Amino acid sequence: MATDASPPEAGAVPRPAQPSTEAFVSEQQSAEFGELRRAHRSFAFPLTVAFISWYLLYVLLSNYAGGLMGTKVVGNINVAFVFGLAQFLTTFLIAWFYSRHAAAKLDPRAEVIKHRMEADA
Repeated sequence: MATDASPPEAGAVPRPAQPSTEAFVSEQQSAEFGELRRAHRSFAFPLTVAFISWYLLYVLLSNYAGGLMGTKVVGNINVAFVFGLAQFLTTFLIAWFYSRHAAAKLDPRAEVIKHRMEADA
């Protein structure tokens, strides 16, 4: 769809200065960046392993424990259906926990690094 608006003028929006490749490499090797990476990994890796294990348990039980998974809980709702819904619940809970973790621990550290790199550029 065509519009009548003209393209933006060059330089109309100021862009932050870009640090050099050497500045990126230097920052990547800094202790602060290492702490940021550790804070991310110490949260993300264990939860990823836990969720994949939980998911594989669901799949394995569905394949090999049909009697258990077919057990009625309430009415026509069986254990397999409850486990399936729990997969969605845990996905949303992990996303919520991660957003809280990122806001509290990762974002402030990343902002400090970002501002330092933009100031040095």
